[in-house]
Amino acid sequence: MIKPSFFLPFSRLFFPLMTLIFMILTDAAAGTSRGKWNSKTTDSFIRFTARDGSSPVKDFYGNYPTVVYLENLNLKKAGRNSNAKDVKWLLSQGYRVIELDYAGSKEAVSPGINMDIIAINDSIAAGSFCGYKDCSKYQSYVLFEGYRIKRNVPYFKDDPSVYNTPSEYKEGDMLHMDIIYPANTAVRVPVILSFSYSNSYATYDPEKKQLTAANRDQRLNLGNTLSGFNDSFLEGAPANGIAWAIADHPKYCPWGKGKPLNGQNDAYKSYQTNPDAARKVKSAIRTLRKSGRELGLSGKIGIYGFSRGSTAGSLAIGDRKVPDFENAGFNIGVEDHVQAAALGPGVFDYTQIYNTKGDGDTNLETRCPWVWGPLENNYERWESMGAAYLVKSSATAPVLFFYNTDDERYYQDQLAHFREKLNSLGIHNSSLTDYGHGHSVPQTKEVLTDMYSFYKKYLY
Repeated sequence: MIKPSFFLPFSRLFFPLMTLIFMILTDAAAGTSRGKWNSKTTDSFIRFTARDGSSPVKDFYGNYPTVVYLENLNLKKAGRNSNAKDVKWLLSQGYRVIELDYAGSKEAVSPGINMDIIAINDSIAAGSFCGYKDCSKYQSYVLFEGYRIKRNVPYFKDDPSVYNTPSEYKEGDMLHMDIIYPANTAVRVPVILSFSYSNSYATYDPEKKQLTAANRDQRLNLGNTLSGFNDSFLEGAPANGIAWAIADHPKYCPWGKGKPLNGQNDAYKSYQTNPDAARKVKSAIRTLRKSGRELGLSGKIGIYGFSRGSTAGSLAIGDRKVPDFENAGFNIGVEDHVQAAALGPGVFDYTQIYNTKGDGDTNLETRCPWVWGPLENNYERWESMGAAYLVKSSATAPVLFFYNTDDERYYQDQLAHFREKLNSLGIHNSSLTDYGHGHSVPQTKEVLTDMYSFYKKYLY
């Protein structure tokens, strides 16, 4: 006969054990995993819950588009839905969702949270995050609680005859953007738009003798963008009450390629051309503004640009109206002006590239004449290629420039001449310099705070 003194301790152990086993089996059946992740922001391990939807989607390479969902932050939540409702919605869209629970940590605020954003993107790019080795490296996102994503919004149909590569590319692909917005919000928030510094483009498979989707929608290719440069600015914007969007770069072609019709191969190496680029930039802004109304955004748009993304984004800030730029693409008639821009190193006026020979822009010095003819005989055409041309009056948006003085010298020359024109028209502009080294973006708390403050000043 078993004595009660033995039975009671056993029962207390047995039933919790069976409950735990049941929970594990239930999680396994539902495709859920749990564990702890080392947060740099909190300097501690925080809990994560990861699951795949019942009908998960995959990217071209068979990996899973993933949303890393930051929840229970020490921030005022913009969206009014419960986290459970928004996670359920994300799962229904086919995303893998990995929830990181900050449990209200006092450290889970801007810009400290950006350290974790960098770590997340670096881990996914390296091929291992929270035990998963098959997260998509170009369709994965960090979302703050209360935010949803509208992915692959079309904003322009590409013209294959502009860059003529590959030769089999005859029917233009659609260029897209992703919009990350607070769902069911009581307050309309502004949005920051970036034109990717990773190029999407058409790819031809010679074995299959057909075009493939291998390099379409590469705007968030982590190795070429956020992870490659430890860039957390966009994805950290929601911690400052701002939505964000990222669009395919206007040059729908590998950055080192492209040629005019019957022109030399790689004539467009390292630069884009108008009217194609400006048309796309204007159309993207109109599309974002119209889509934003439907999503509950305020209609105020800021531009964030780095490197080739700065060159593209700078085409949005000027107030000059050019019919050839304005009357192409989607949502013609919707306002395409922006309220502010933070621009990193880029090219803003091609007429200035010969100021100092061999200062880093040799590709431009050599190849621009192949396409536009000699500068001295085609000045107006060269001038129309850059953002400085579109700056006409003080109605131009205010600009915050950021750069390191040990980056390529021609960037500083471009910035100096652009600032000179802005100053001559009384357009507010300022600079953040030497926040790092070389061709890089701001990563430290102080500089990120200054950048977010700049946008809040002009977007609210």
